[in-house]
Amino acid sequence: MTTTASSSFEKAVVRKVTLRIIPFVFLLYIVSYLDRANIGYAALQMNADLALSAEAFGFISGIFFLGYFLFEVPSNVLLNRYGARVWIARILVTWGAIAAGTAFAETANQLYVLRFLLGVAEAGFFPGIIVYLTYWFRSKELATTVALFTAAIPVSYIIGAPLSTWIMDNINWMGWSGWRWMLFLEGIPAVLLGVACYFYLTDKPEQAKWLTDEERSWLINELENDRKSRKNVKHLGTLKTMANPKVLYLSFIYFVYQCGSLGVGYWMPQIIKSFSESLTHTQIGLIAMVPYIVATIVMIAWSRSSDRHNERKLHSAIPLAVATAAMVGAGLVSSPVLAIAMISLTLAGLYSFKSPFWALPTLFLSRSTAAVSIAVINSIGNLGGFVGPSMLGVVKGNTNSATTGLLFLSVLLAIAFLMTLLMRVNNTDEGAEAALAAEESH
Repeated sequence: MTTTASSSFEKAVVRKVTLRIIPFVFLLYIVSYLDRANIGYAALQMNADLALSAEAFGFISGIFFLGYFLFEVPSNVLLNRYGARVWIARILVTWGAIAAGTAFAETANQLYVLRFLLGVAEAGFFPGIIVYLTYWFRSKELATTVALFTAAIPVSYIIGAPLSTWIMDNINWMGWSGWRWMLFLEGIPAVLLGVACYFYLTDKPEQAKWLTDEERSWLINELENDRKSRKNVKHLGTLKTMANPKVLYLSFIYFVYQCGSLGVGYWMPQIIKSFSESLTHTQIGLIAMVPYIVATIVMIAWSRSSDRHNERKLHSAIPLAVATAAMVGAGLVSSPVLAIAMISLTLAGLYSFKSPFWALPTLFLSRSTAAVSIAVINSIGNLGGFVGPSMLGVVKGNTNSATTGLLFLSVLLAIAFLMTLLMRVNNTDEGAEAALAAEESH
């Protein structure tokens, strides 16, 4: 095969695999974030209906991540045992049922339990998909591929903001409040997609009947060569991985990141509502779309820059610096327009951080060890999803303003920026180590 023909064949196979996998997992992640974040929009009606204080709502928002934290690593272990297709389908069906069941809650205590169980059900989904992608894509394609997948996070807000608020304003069937219908209707797609996942996903390239024999052989060979090219990495057992100083270091960075990202995300509808009492729920949803549109565009462009320059550490650190400065601005400005601009810049920085960051574990750990490390980092880091919203709830309850909370989160982001910037890695060939975690074999 000539060089030109070989290059064309390579591009065709990568494109075929991308089109088969990425749109579907992208859709799954949209539904995932919609079901965990729509509680922020529900609060516009739910807090008054159930007489929830700001502190109670902050706890309801954050307790999801306690369940997520406790069951993240066990879920990832079970994924490796049963296969991505089966386990991801299970995750979707159970979280969809619980998300829809949240609509029936009558008290704060019931919401605490349901949100905790939602975190338990969804635990393992994100690292499971990341591991799954490494079964199909080489190191040099991973940052952009993961960016296309994780772009579903801001896109879920772009879709969810107007959809959730429209349902709340317009659907009140059978005497049910709009927020209840919103939670119920948005939980059902996860159940349906879980069933579809079982029949649609293929666990490994060896099982891909939708590839020709030539395409399948080429992909398997390329992935094996990619694995062998990785040098200067360590293989550690599960317990040693969990105690590895660099894994814990990255976990703290991600913890702080989640404090800022989810603290802003869950409270944004109420922050926007504070601009004017005359805003309808639908108008709040439309305004909330703007920061996430900006974040989506910037994060994809930034991830491509990371791939193009074969560089991960600075591409993780710089967005945190931008988010820090912008969050300070969001806490200090009084103009609604400037506040939305600052929030947009904050979220652009926070989301741009994600893809380069998830390449960092494999700069110093083998792929099989990094698979566990991603679950550990994601698990510990997601405790920030409990601390951030809860802390803003306490601050808002005591001061009737989110400004102090935003300024505190900006200090944490500044610490995360410095930690990322000062991190040392053993491998000098960052481009060759850009793959995310995966098991060597199933």
